[in-house]
Amino acid sequence: MASSKDHANEAEQPQSLYAKHEKIHPRIVLGFFTRLKVLSGLILLGIYYIFPWLLWDGRQAVLFDLPARKFHLFGLTFWPQDFIYLTLLLMVAALVLFFFTSLAGRLWCGFACPQTIWTDAFLWMERLVEGDRPKQMKLDKAPLSFRKFRIKTTKHTLWIVFALFTGFTFVGFFVPIRELTQAVITYNLSGWETFWIFFYAFATYGNAGWMREQVCIYMCPYARFQSAMFDNNTMTIAYDEKRGEPRGSRKRDTDYKAQGLGDCINCTMCVQVCPTGIDIREGLQYQCISCSACVDICDDIMEKVGYPKGLVRYTTENVLMGKPAHIFRPRIFIYGGILLAVFIGIGVAVGNRSLVQLDVIRDRNSLFRETHSGLIENVYRLRVLNIDNQPHIYDVTVTGIEGLQLHKDREIAVERGGVMTLPVRLGVNPKQLKKRSNQIEFQLIARENSTITITEEARFLGPFQQ
Repeated sequence: MASSKDHANEAEQPQSLYAKHEKIHPRIVLGFFTRLKVLSGLILLGIYYIFPWLLWDGRQAVLFDLPARKFHLFGLTFWPQDFIYLTLLLMVAALVLFFFTSLAGRLWCGFACPQTIWTDAFLWMERLVEGDRPKQMKLDKAPLSFRKFRIKTTKHTLWIVFALFTGFTFVGFFVPIRELTQAVITYNLSGWETFWIFFYAFATYGNAGWMREQVCIYMCPYARFQSAMFDNNTMTIAYDEKRGEPRGSRKRDTDYKAQGLGDCINCTMCVQVCPTGIDIREGLQYQCISCSACVDICDDIMEKVGYPKGLVRYTTENVLMGKPAHIFRPRIFIYGGILLAVFIGIGVAVGNRSLVQLDVIRDRNSLFRETHSGLIENVYRLRVLNIDNQPHIYDVTVTGIEGLQLHKDREIAVERGGVMTLPVRLGVNPKQLKKRSNQIEFQLIARENSTITITEEARFLGPFQQ
């Protein structure tokens, strides 16, 4: 029996707050959810890498032109004044996350998160060069040799090239990608372009190639607060403990029930395919990203040994406890209703937004002036923003005071996405002024399309009336 001195010595030993990191080599698995995950990854990566190259009406279809303060999204052009739509879009993203997390757990993490998608791409390249899980583990344990150096160098070269292309594509969303390509070919990149290409490439290479599951476990805040959106009716990936325990190995033709064993043969395949290295049989864990690899591999094993599928499956805590499931419950309808309302609101707002914007800026250097003809005159600057994809000539009228005269030096012709500032003068007979400050309205109408119109209020100042 250990003495009290031995226990004291053990207590004095320094304890590490973090477990030593061990590289995870996920085993390849094929199944319904895995194919669905691959399809999701290909679609999302395709959107990321292809969209900057698409053209729309002679320009890049998706371009966030920061210097020009214009954001092109296919047929739509957004300006800084449309910031409200970005706010609504962030609300939609949050509501979608709440909705699907409450309904089916961490679907976002397993099937759509950029960290997961790019990690899968890096894992695919790693398997392409180093082989499957046993070969990778054998290679990592082998002493350094020319063969090992060559294989590792090839893998990291592929990773770096792919990461650089990812960084290049990222910058291509903010700089016209064809101009960016020409700048890369001619070694004519600006300092900021170079910085962001290498910064995003480094982040991709580090997160997806080296840190992988460490990002999900230690860096991602979603893993920490997901439990606030879970309840006993949330669909999660779970191990049926009542059916599987006690687990143990057995021969295929053995009457395992007579031996007091459950359906789990303790093959540990569910652990070997897990990208975060957890054992799903230990219950729901925050490290689980709901990729469903353990579901596919366990169903495959169950089929091979002749047992029913579903030992590891998408289910709810209530079902595992023998209670009825209530998947569609009040919180789902609340999240869904709010989400639908916000979607409709965004659609109506974008569909009904005016394709022209007008700012009326009054000349503050003088309140008013009297002309040689005896008129009271105010000077304004009209700032016209054409957010349509077609050039327009606009006619301007002013109402609010009888006999109001408008004088401008030239036509208001604005290119698509252009801005024009034009000084105008308003004159009126002082007898028509009933008070010192008078409300007026400028109305701007596109000459080719009368539905494109906007009205803006302003004030006309005159002399003090007795």
